[in-house]
Amino acid sequence: MVPIPTTSGTPQHARVARALSAGDSSVRLQAALAVGSDPDPGFLETLVERCAVEPDFFVRDMLSWALTRLPPEITLPRIRRELDSERTRARSQALHTLSKIGDKSAWAWITRDMLRDADDEVARTAWRVAVALVPEDGKADLVDELVTQLGRGDRDVRLSLSRALVDLGDVITPALEVAATDPDPAVAAHARATELLRQDPDAGFDAAVEEAKRVISLGPERAAGAAMAEPAGPTEAADVPESTAC
Repeated sequence: MVPIPTTSGTPQHARVARALSAGDSSVRLQAALAVGSDPDPGFLETLVERCAVEPDFFVRDMLSWALTRLPPEITLPRIRRELDSERTRARSQALHTLSKIGDKSAWAWITRDMLRDADDEVARTAWRVAVALVPEDGKADLVDELVTQLGRGDRDVRLSLSRALVDLGDVITPALEVAATDPDPAVAAHARATELLRQDPDAGFDAAVEEAKRVISLGPERAAGAAMAEPAGPTEAADVPESTAC
């Protein structure tokens, strides 16, 4: 076991702990920045606990950054415990911190339950982390798991899943071809839209979804014929990039 030095109980630790839980989010942000700028393993527990309850996105991201500044041999085991937390924010932020640390050994901790978590934010974060950590020989199995989530949630959730799948590369194509024939139109449209994005990453997600719906409605041959017959119109505005959820 790696010993963890602690500054708990010192006046400095007490001041920082109070600042990290202050009512003003700007005070909490500055406190997290200060801890990360002068890494001290004694703050590990405080940082992890704050991640689980911090309501502000920017403060949470700074807390994760502060954790990445600590030695991974003490940080990773503590974060792993948070993956089993009953608190959704704790699970989501633990996964987010793993993505920031980028230690490939953490791939073994990403379970099917995380990828299918009932909370959309936890699931979205798990998808991103899984894609970042998966070894080459695990990509096909990961694709098979991710495609079970096609059609899930609102636009942002579906966009997150599509981006995760596209980041896996050409290995996703066979699974998407099967999913594109799913009797559930939401699943089929999502699969087709994801394949369109794989072929043209610059295409907007909404445009890809609409094209996928048209293909499902008309059939591939009629949709292609209709597209050729349509006069060229003004170029559509590109999608505004979505903000990264934490």
